[in-house]
Amino acid sequence: MTGTMLFIGMPAYNEGKNLPFLLREICWLAEESLPHRDITVVVVDDGSADDTAAVVRNFAAGLDRKRYPRVQIELVPHEVNKGLAEAMKTLLTHVAGQGGPRDVLVTMDGDNSHPPGLIVRMLQLVGEGHDVVIASRYQRGGRVLGLSRFRGFLSVGASWMFRLLFPIRNVRDYTCGYRAYRVPVLQRALKEHANFVSERGFSCMVDILLKLRTARPALVMNEVPMVLRYDKKAGASKMRVLRTVKDTLLLLARRRLGKMS
Repeated sequence: MTGTMLFIGMPAYNEGKNLPFLLREICWLAEESLPHRDITVVVVDDGSADDTAAVVRNFAAGLDRKRYPRVQIELVPHEVNKGLAEAMKTLLTHVAGQGGPRDVLVTMDGDNSHPPGLIVRMLQLVGEGHDVVIASRYQRGGRVLGLSRFRGFLSVGASWMFRLLFPIRNVRDYTCGYRAYRVPVLQRALKEHANFVSERGFSCMVDILLKLRTARPALVMNEVPMVLRYDKKAGASKMRVLRTVKDTLLLLARRRLGKMS
């Protein structure tokens, strides 16, 4: 897949403390494991109240072009905070408008909890013919560090519920935002669905997957095991747990009734 563009996109809200570590690890990944790959990192700053935008701009301005000649950093700002769903919509639309037929978008969180090194394995599966590859906590070898027992219980329960109600072959982790998509898959989905990202909050990640589940011809999806590192992130989680549970249950009810938006 040499010569194609790899987009690495992340929504970011008040991630000024986490982004320097994450962006640095992505650059190391580019240098050590993907030296012949053009990489564009797209950070959607969702109206952060901290220095997130300045951190991204400064990192891009100070990037060693001799050491990382094929890495570009883009900042796409929201003037006000619109929430994860709108940030994801901006990200997907932005990349779909730029991407080519062999390009790949990897989405990940901006809080430094997703290990960038996993991108190599995800790209390998895309190169082998997969349309969507998910970094999964529930595949053998996956685990979560730094998450409360309550949040862990909810996550496992949600995984089983999604798999029972909306089974997708080889998929166990429906909520994780660390995914690799072939860009043409997203371009087609954005054309077929007038409101492809229609859910608010964290449930939008489930909704994206459920909509891709109905694509025809059917998409080939798979997972790679991930160690999710909540213990590496600075600052408190932005997920409002009870609201997310409520939104997700309402989403599942609508999808069971066949409503797609």
